[in-house]
This record gives sequence, C-alpha cells and structure tokens, in this order.
Amino acid sequence: MQTLTDLLGRLIAGAIKLVLVLAATVFVVSFLLAALVVVVLVSLWSLITGRKPAPVVMFTRMREQSQRYTQGVWPGTARGEPPGEVVDVQATELKDRPDGAVDDVVDVTATPSRPRH
Repeated sequence: MQTLTDLLGRLIAGAIKLVLVLAATVFVVSFLLAALVVVVLVSLWSLITGRKPAPVVMFTRMREQSQRYTQGVWPGTARGEPPGEVVDVQATELKDRPDGAVDDVVDVTATPSRPRH
C-alpha cells in the first residue's frame, strides 16, 4: 500500500512540475510576443510621423554625453587646450655633504621629448 502511495505522490508532484513549467513557458513566450508587437507598432508609428521614438532619442543623448566625458572634457576644466609637453628627466643622486647636512635639492637634467600617441 505504501508503494502505491509513493507512486501516486511522485506522479502528482511530476504533474505539478510539468504544469508550472508549461505556465512559465507560456508567460515568457507571451511576454516576448507582446514586446515584439510593441516594437513593431512603435516602428510603424515613427515611420508614419517621421519622428524618432522617445527611447531612441533618450539613448542617443546618453551616448553623446558619455562620448563627451570620455574625451576628457569635465565640467570646470579648460576646453580645447592641448595636453602639456611631455618631458623625460634624468635624475641623479646627490651625495651627502661632508658636514652631515642633507640637501633638499635634487639635480634633474630635463630633455623635452615628443608626446607619445
């Protein structure tokens, strides 16, 4: 009797899982179909009116803003100024003075070089 009960329990659990999987599949497919219908209708409306859809305009503005800031133009900085000249330096270590004092000055020989691109 217990094996029959276990068998029925497994069959019912399997049937419930199958129903839930089918319901989820129907939901996902209907959602995708509804999204496709909306895209087609918005595209047709934009063709008829000759105006870009609002989401396209919004994402175009966002992309323009991101390109503006990736070019290094941040608010509060000078615009259009070329970057400063690149200078290669050759640093040399100074020896301690015989009286034990420490110099705060470092001897640097600078040779300008071309900026690397």
